[in-house]
Amino acid sequence: MKGGLTWLVFLTASLVASVTAASAQAPAAPAAGGGLHRIAYIDVQRVLARSAAGVAAREQLEREKATMQKEMDSKRVELEKLREEIEKKGALLTPDARRERQEQFERKRRDAARLADDFQKELERKESVLLQKVLQEVSGIIERVGKERNYYLIVEKRGAGVVYAAPDADLTDEVIRAFDQQVPKGSAPTPPAGGPAKKP
Repeated sequence: MKGGLTWLVFLTASLVASVTAASAQAPAAPAAGGGLHRIAYIDVQRVLARSAAGVAAREQLEREKATMQKEMDSKRVELEKLREEIEKKGALLTPDARRERQEQFERKRRDAARLADDFQKELERKESVLLQKVLQEVSGIIERVGKERNYYLIVEKRGAGVVYAAPDADLTDEVIRAFDQQVPKGSAPTPPAGGPAKKP
């Protein structure tokens, strides 16, 4: 899968918006003794890496990827055989027959390249759908935890550019526990059906 669409990259834009919106609705409550508002942070990448739903989503994507890889491996073997045949028997073929085999090889190579591109885009689309579903559920839990714990503000650790964070302000594990209780174990959002579109 392309490095450009990693879990962290996808989260940065979505999570800062959703977490900010959720925490903005939480009631303000002064910290004991200091008169300062209570602030906490969430490491959403860790939520996705360790929560049951996040793990299930990644496993589902890996299964999709394995299926696509199997088909691409089949195409690669087919191309290898055709290339070897051209190399071994090329001298025995007439110029027209050799040219026809070479054109056939090039067509199959282009088709395989287009299929690989289609598969890559399809994986990215499914990853986006699965992660968006998880993020929507997580943002609701963050809002609930924030209200229950009387936090004035909850930020996403990476997206907010936090340079120092006390361990006591980390709500990530609490959010993971709440998320796992809310979502059935091993379940993952279901992406829309349908494979990559076939190009003519």
